[in-house]
Amino acid sequence: MNRFVLSLATIFATVSLFSCGAQKQGTSSGNPGNGSSNTSAASGPSASEWKSAVKGTWTLNSIDRENLPSTFTIKSVFEEAPAECFVGSSWNFIGNGKGSITFNAQGTLCAPGASREIFWSIYNPGKGLGEPQFQFKKIYAGDKAKNVTTGYRLDLSYSDGNKLVMKMPLTVANGEAYLVFNFSRVN
Repeated sequence: MNRFVLSLATIFATVSLFSCGAQKQGTSSGNPGNGSSNTSAASGPSASEWKSAVKGTWTLNSIDRENLPSTFTIKSVFEEAPAECFVGSSWNFIGNGKGSITFNAQGTLCAPGASREIFWSIYNPGKGLGEPQFQFKKIYAGDKAKNVTTGYRLDLSYSDGNKLVMKMPLTVANGEAYLVFNFSRVN
């Protein structure tokens, strides 16, 4: 009987993890921290749950613009390449924090076959202080991850095990906007 209950609890926890998404940060309706005692229950997956959900190899299918004026030009994403060069790229997130982004897009400013080593983790701001975020830093030849002090953070928006959505917050004249990164799992 105990094994049956434990199995049911495990299945329920797995389904819950992959069917819920973290709330968007930076909005008054979605930002936890209102002081209520049930903030963590309503705020989405924990940092460790997100880490488990993100591990693996993903293909970046598209980068969408949310609340971004059509006149707003984005010359480079992650100070690396234009957004269109990232579409079709393969993102590999190993459980120990090592990872890579391999570019596959053709284009004038793209470098198909080029690979960027990264070190990634899930940033946990602490209970009631916001939602976990995906963070990574570029690792160049000869660098040690612990010595690299600059990097990037994206809001974790959704994961169901096969789909992953992360949002890069951008500040624009009319408020907050996002580049929305839509991934599908390779393995």
